[in-house]
Amino acid sequence: MKKIMIVDDEQVSLMMTEHILATAYQTVCASNGNEAIELFHKETPDMVLSDLHMPGMTGYELQQKLQKEFNEQIPFMFMTADQDDATESKGFENGAMDFIKKPFRADVLLRRVGNILQTVEKIQGLKKAAVLDPMTGLLNKASSQKEISALCKSAQGVLMMIDLDSFKLVNDIYGHSMGDKILAHFSEILKAVVRPIDLVGRLGGDEFIAFCQNVTEEIVVEKKSRFINKYILEAAKELMGEDFQIPLGASIGCVLVPNEGTDFDRLFKKADKALYDVKKNGKHGFKFFKEKDSERKNEETSASDLANAMQILSERTLPRGALVLPFEQFKTVFQFLKRLVSNYQREIWAVLFSISETKRSAIPIEDAAEQLLDAIKSSLRQSDVVSQNAKNQFMVLLQEVESSNIEIVINRIMEKWEAADASAMFTVKSELDAVKRA
Repeated sequence: MKKIMIVDDEQVSLMMTEHILATAYQTVCASNGNEAIELFHKETPDMVLSDLHMPGMTGYELQQKLQKEFNEQIPFMFMTADQDDATESKGFENGAMDFIKKPFRADVLLRRVGNILQTVEKIQGLKKAAVLDPMTGLLNKASSQKEISALCKSAQGVLMMIDLDSFKLVNDIYGHSMGDKILAHFSEILKAVVRPIDLVGRLGGDEFIAFCQNVTEEIVVEKKSRFINKYILEAAKELMGEDFQIPLGASIGCVLVPNEGTDFDRLFKKADKALYDVKKNGKHGFKFFKEKDSERKNEETSASDLANAMQILSERTLPRGALVLPFEQFKTVFQFLKRLVSNYQREIWAVLFSISETKRSAIPIEDAAEQLLDAIKSSLRQSDVVSQNAKNQFMVLLQEVESSNIEIVINRIMEKWEAADASAMFTVKSELDAVKRA
């Protein structure tokens, strides 16, 4: 129920007006301007209906003081026994939404108060639509940049660029409707990880931004990062099932304010650089921008000769066995090899190994999977690639292997697996397919 504050120094008039409005609204009453200001702080009414001529503080003065104190347009309606039209004009000039002359009929007062409240709701609805992202309920791009830019100039804290990792795969595999649900859940997780004094918004797609005031320690951001990555994965499995295999998570690039400056655009670029570093190094984590890191990176990437550049790119040592990669990096290799198949008629095979429990075991499936990975890695060549794409699955890419020799490779892996402790309680199955042209 809407709340209206009635201000009138004439007690009889105050009681009569309250009697009328109490039939449709919650009412609070004040008999002078100072009392009204104190009451406004406690009750925060939706509008004020004030007598114009009161001793000590007029209705005009009350309106001006409240709006200056709260720094917002407060819905005001004046009432007066003054019949001078100039009085009414002055009221509208001061920002009043309506004006009613005493004595008034009950139905007229109720109708005009109702009109004001409807107008206020429409204005608030338009304002809300203008500042909020309709998909997530977070601040939209324009509003978040404007609000956070102002905070960067006046507050200390951390500016965070947040990317939802592997979100495109959700849209591609499960459809845009599921993608929208993931975005909605992710926005709720972000709301849960920030405080009322912080700001969080959506820049578009799977990109988000936040400013957490008075946060200056990495441990705080680390906890937020763990929280976000834990609960978005739980939400995804709840929506798409426990066999959900997309490596969904969040990468966060951070910059301290005002340590790294107060200009939003420059801070944004620094946070974006830190975010890029997280993306490049496995995702699902966070990094703070540091000027020294940036300078060192520039020195590294400024190598002027091919030998230095190749040394930077090369592995320091080449361990035996297959190359083991996080699934996101594995996906990049797979896409590249698929191009080779299309352009150069290369023969590449994909094998999926799945592990399942055959009898109740004291060995966790994670440990059994680790033993299977050892068997796969040690049985393959350095040119082969393997990645864990689910808790109980590994995907392997075999290059330059004749189709007639594939079974030999798989049997070699199975022999290694059967020598492992977990093979007595877990079984492994394999599926084979050729990587076809794009």
